[in-house]
Amino acid sequence: MTTSDELAPVATPKMQENLDKIEALTQRLFEALAHKRAPNMALEGPGMDLYLKTGAALVKSLADNPASLLEAQVSYWGQAMKHYVDATHALAQGTMKPPADPGPKDRRFTNPLWDSHPYFNFVKQQYLIAAKGIEEASARLEGLAEIDRKRVDYFTRQIIDMMAPTNFLATNPDALERAIETEGESLVRGLENLVRDVERNHGDLVVTLADRDAFRVGQNIGTAEGSVVYRNRMFELIQYKPTTETVHKTPLLIFPPWINKFYILDLKPANSLIRWIVDQGFTLFVVSWKNPDRSYADVGMEDYVQDGFLTAIDQVKQITREKKVNTVGYCIAGTTLSLTLALMEKRKDRSVNSATFFTTLTDFSDQGEFTSFLQDDFVDGIEAQCKADGVLSSYFMTRTFSFLRANDLIWQPAIRSYMMGEAPPAFDLLFWNGDSTNLPGKMAVEYLRGLCQEDLFAGKGFPLMGEVLRVSDVKVPLCAIACETDHIAPWISSFNGIAQMGSADKTFILSESGHIAGIVNPPSKMKYGHYTSEAPVHNPNEWKGMATRHDGSWWPRWGEWLAARSGAMVPARAPGDAAHPVLAAAPGTYVGEAIEA
Repeated sequence: MTTSDELAPVATPKMQENLDKIEALTQRLFEALAHKRAPNMALEGPGMDLYLKTGAALVKSLADNPASLLEAQVSYWGQAMKHYVDATHALAQGTMKPPADPGPKDRRFTNPLWDSHPYFNFVKQQYLIAAKGIEEASARLEGLAEIDRKRVDYFTRQIIDMMAPTNFLATNPDALERAIETEGESLVRGLENLVRDVERNHGDLVVTLADRDAFRVGQNIGTAEGSVVYRNRMFELIQYKPTTETVHKTPLLIFPPWINKFYILDLKPANSLIRWIVDQGFTLFVVSWKNPDRSYADVGMEDYVQDGFLTAIDQVKQITREKKVNTVGYCIAGTTLSLTLALMEKRKDRSVNSATFFTTLTDFSDQGEFTSFLQDDFVDGIEAQCKADGVLSSYFMTRTFSFLRANDLIWQPAIRSYMMGEAPPAFDLLFWNGDSTNLPGKMAVEYLRGLCQEDLFAGKGFPLMGEVLRVSDVKVPLCAIACETDHIAPWISSFNGIAQMGSADKTFILSESGHIAGIVNPPSKMKYGHYTSEAPVHNPNEWKGMATRHDGSWWPRWGEWLAARSGAMVPARAPGDAAHPVLAAAPGTYVGEAIEA
């Protein structure tokens, strides 16, 4: 007679070792979670106002058109029950084959078991049927304002994506197969990764997207030769070493965004825009912004304009002994460069010869994918958090941007790291993405309220430094580069802002790809093309309708535009001068600072 002990599975030494590790790691996880910051509930989800509006819309829909919602429910239950019956019938035949899979294909379900195994196929199909049912029910709600409709759609999609069976160990065949193959070691490594991330973020869970030990700024990324030639509390000014014997007379000054760090423009030599610009014969200066701590709580947009933009422009003029400089602003720095140029126009200051805008928004009438986060419930929560911390922590910024692409930046990385036990990849772009920065509290609120919410710059005017500034006050020659699939600064919104600028000389270029890849697109890769158009910069649809696509990077085309506005060639300039001694080698000291809120 066989006893129950004889039937019990026998743990191998390796399995027992892994079980012991899991117990120790679980204890560490509980200890790390105990240090989690007190949650700001206003930033954990939409405010009660949206729930009330959605509930009211549901009641109205039921009262006005009950058949519509009933039809959606009947359709869902019909599909779900039919699939259940088909699956049960297939199993009853003893073939262990799932019913026919009508699709559509979803890249989350690439493992063949999702199609061939009855259990996994049933789970997948029931999830897809439920997801479709939820989306259709949400779409049938009547009486919601446009903004509320967008928010309901966004949060509905977040819930659907979060509940995907791939996000759970028991319903993820890839993770289960890996666990069996490794005798549980993959789960141990996954738990190690989870504990590491929670400990690193003081009790909060932020998935590590790239190997943090694979890169060192200034050693294997951000290595273009240059020198810090000026420093104040807002930024370090880097002048890059020339690689040509002669350079264009008019220097170029780049203002990167202070959300993340400047070396996105100098990752590796092969994709470094900074190196490419220097090789074209331009005297190049780049601003490296200070990563603010709580002592910067009262630093606002005025400080960035006065002590950042205007000061950097003045320092470049002093060092090169030139009366004018060419400028570049990327993302939020492009927005602030526009404010600076409008202020300079009011003051009759002609120090800027031309401006280039990378993925820049100045017209916020369409809030795009940020609509869900730019309403009062969230912004009120951000303002309260800024008052408490003095800064808007990089944690909140990272989380917000990640949820715009949750499957790519949250769920799939979490699956690979925590369920599959894989180490984060050595990917320079993702390493940079994780090297984020804080925002000064005052500046963050001013930007969100005055620019994003109230759209003052493109509307009745943005008050700054004693002036009321409008986007039409920007009158220097300009070139704007937007990106076709940019979800942060949609190209049409970027175009609409540029169209309102008062410049008589405007050039618009539309790059393929997104917010980063469309800009960091070196000619040698021949990866993404770009569009130009003979149409005036007035209407985005007309402009695109008349546009011509060109293979390869937009860099050379912009380089020609810039060269035509950069004067004659002069002997190359060494970094600094007698009044601006070298303070540090590039990439400087500010770029290495990681400051917690």
